[in-house]
Amino acid sequence: MQLLPGVAGAIAGAVAALLVFLFWFASRKRLAADTVGRASAAAARLTQEARREAEAASKETLLTARERAHELLREAETQIRDRRAKIADIDKQVSDRARALADREAALKRAEASVRDREESVAELERAAAAEEARCRELSEQTKRELQRVSGMTADEAKEVLLHQLESDARRDAANLVKRLEHEAREVAADKAKHIITQAIQRSAADHAIETTVSVVDLPSDDLKGRIIGREGRNIRALETATGVELIVDDTPGAIILSSFDPYRREIAKVSIERLIADGRIHPARIEEVVERVRSEVDEAVLKEGEAAAFELGLHDMHSEIYRMMGRLKFRTSYGQNVLAHSREVAYLAGVMAREVGLDAHTTIRAAFVHDIGKAMDRELEGTHLEIGIDFLKRHGESPAVVDAMAAHHMDIDWPSLESMLVQAADAISAARPGARRDILESYVKRLEKLEHIADSFEGVSKAFALQAGREIRIMVESDSVSDEEAVWLSKDIAKRVENELDYPGQIKVTVIRETRAIDYAR
Repeated sequence: MQLLPGVAGAIAGAVAALLVFLFWFASRKRLAADTVGRASAAAARLTQEARREAEAASKETLLTARERAHELLREAETQIRDRRAKIADIDKQVSDRARALADREAALKRAEASVRDREESVAELERAAAAEEARCRELSEQTKRELQRVSGMTADEAKEVLLHQLESDARRDAANLVKRLEHEAREVAADKAKHIITQAIQRSAADHAIETTVSVVDLPSDDLKGRIIGREGRNIRALETATGVELIVDDTPGAIILSSFDPYRREIAKVSIERLIADGRIHPARIEEVVERVRSEVDEAVLKEGEAAAFELGLHDMHSEIYRMMGRLKFRTSYGQNVLAHSREVAYLAGVMAREVGLDAHTTIRAAFVHDIGKAMDRELEGTHLEIGIDFLKRHGESPAVVDAMAAHHMDIDWPSLESMLVQAADAISAARPGARRDILESYVKRLEKLEHIADSFEGVSKAFALQAGREIRIMVESDSVSDEEAVWLSKDIAKRVENELDYPGQIKVTVIRETRAIDYAR
């Protein structure tokens, strides 16, 4: 039977595929067998190598352990030898200390024996001394009784006669000595005092210039006078109100005159006007701003003036408020004499005299420098400048020696020390120097101060300034406490009191100024 052609092809393909599979399977089996054989051989080889490495590591570990054991054994033996050596040293030290203690104990025993021997010797000497003292007393009593028997006087009577004779001789010698010393002192004292004072004056180079009551401000051109006066005089009124100084704008070319008895006000006014001229803006609000700024700057300059004067005299450890008050004396005069310059001159003179006579020059200079410090505050506080100054110096740490020497410079109290006498003498020398003081100016200043004091004593008055050489008193009042009607009556009351309390030529104009200001800010 013959097969179909397609079936025969399929069978032939299947047989071929089967033969291919059988060949592949046989090849894979052979490869697997070869792989297993190689793996078994590799495993055996690795196992053998691992066994050999393990045996080598075991041997190496054993050798290391044996070496470590030997090292520990050697270290232990070394430590044992060291400890044995230390123990031997300690035993030796203990033995040495024991021998030292034994030697010290023996020495103490010998010292105790020596002390006992000395105590016995001292006791024996004391007994001998007591016996000798008793014998001397007995001999003294016998001698005294024999002398009394021979002289016919008791011991008290003889002592009294002897003392009377010695006293008479001493009085006679002392009287002769006092008489001789008084004679020498009278001959030498006058010449010595003249020499010391003359030398002090000769070594003092004091300034002989006298303060006046006017200051002059130079102007770059006369056109500025109109700007200083302002429209309807408002600028000049603002200047006079802010500074308390009278401005005299006359025909003097290139200058205006500032008139006031207070140099402090004149200085503030002068600097303020110079600032306004340099700035170019001159109106009431700017005037008040500049005046306040200048017043603060002048206060700072006052402190520096006081420090400079003190340092010039070698006074470096004073309180800063003392420097400030001394600086204010630059703007204070006494009988036309600048008080700061006067204080510096008095300190210099007193210091020279103190060194000449060998007294405490530092205390003398310090007391002389601050002797008039109360004049910087006597216009603000009640009391004399001496009382104010003493209280101020005590409050600011000055020593009692300085305060006492300063307190006696007007001889209100007895001189507590020689330094105070030199301060008073130097003050008198400075004041008595020809041209130093002028009584007329002082009386003029006191009258103006009294005029301002009367105005300030009324309630509601904020500021008061004497102007035109005392012919006008200008008073600013507080608008909150004084009304327009009350301002009128206030001017009359002040004028009445001035009439009753002051003596003055001509008449005095009393001007009361009440100004109301409303100020707000746009934000």
